[in-house]
Amino acid sequence: MAVPLFSSFQLRSIELRNRIGVSPMCQYSSQDGFANDWHLVHLGSRAHGGAGLVMLEAAAVLSEGRISPADLGIWKDEHIPNLRRIAEFLHSQGSRAGMQLAHAGRKASTASPFETRPVLVTPAEGGWQPFAPSAIAFAPDYGVPAELNLSGIQAVVEGFRLAAGRALKAGFDFVEIHAAHGYLLHEFLSPLANHRTDAYGGSFDNRIRLVLEVVDAVRREWPEHLPLFVRISATDWTEGGWNIDESVQLAQRLREHGVDLVDASSGGMVPNAKIPAAPGYQVGFAARIRREAGIATAAVGLITEPAQANAIIAEGEADLVFLARAMLRDPYWPVHAAAALGEQASWPKQYLRAAPPGSAARSEAPRE
Repeated sequence: MAVPLFSSFQLRSIELRNRIGVSPMCQYSSQDGFANDWHLVHLGSRAHGGAGLVMLEAAAVLSEGRISPADLGIWKDEHIPNLRRIAEFLHSQGSRAGMQLAHAGRKASTASPFETRPVLVTPAEGGWQPFAPSAIAFAPDYGVPAELNLSGIQAVVEGFRLAAGRALKAGFDFVEIHAAHGYLLHEFLSPLANHRTDAYGGSFDNRIRLVLEVVDAVRREWPEHLPLFVRISATDWTEGGWNIDESVQLAQRLREHGVDLVDASSGGMVPNAKIPAAPGYQVGFAARIRREAGIATAAVGLITEPAQANAIIAEGEADLVFLARAMLRDPYWPVHAAAALGEQASWPKQYLRAAPPGSAARSEAPRE
């Protein structure tokens, strides 16, 4: 009997070879939004390291939706060829390829973490005016965003739709809508950032309106046979903010609108949130959403050990586990986890001479 972590998983027409995914992790290594050799090697090494799915970092659906000038983008057709090259390589290594579609909202036009300079990048320095549901800055050293008007909101929805079409042309198997970590769609969800009094603010139904409009627009562009994910922050960890009860309600609505999986993260809305970070501290969110909303979930957050990841799947707390920093430290985490759990590890055939005894060569891409 297969170890649960290494059992296959079906989402619409897509079969994953195991339950291990690479979380989207910003690399701040693009110029004008273009993917490059860094992205190919970074992501490709995680694919031939054995991950069932590999998700590209947050890709801005509009140029002003970038976190920093060095962010990845998918706001124009010229981005497609470089992205297609990556998707094709991920497929050649047996991994499914995903793209996270994002808009940074009030966290836009900031310096990359590699830079020793003020956070805000001004227009004179190559930055731009950030936009948000309300004119409330994330923190004192961030720019004050302009409040989106109705035409601006529709431009955001259209940006997500067109970006999904580009991801499809680039050959990706799924897209994930980023509605977490204090970025634009999460800002509309949370009363801490959304003080609007129109149809996009106030009540729960109003605050989730933009997320559902984006989901519907993406689903119109994204084929019925391919899965759609949404990443949410299950809680703001702050009194008066978005919470897990609302996340369950949202997940139920997302399922009704054609979403296949909720990627359950948390936090990012305000800088002073008290987050009780510990191994697996967010798994309970994925478990509750899966149980109460009847939708597949991915668990994320300080999942580092093979036995820990396997238990999450075995106990039905989530359908997938997404790893981030653990994958940065060890691109071959999946094959090492297989060995630790007594599962036959599947190595690239080029590396078999160095693989442990009993390892198998991986030689074919996943079937449709």
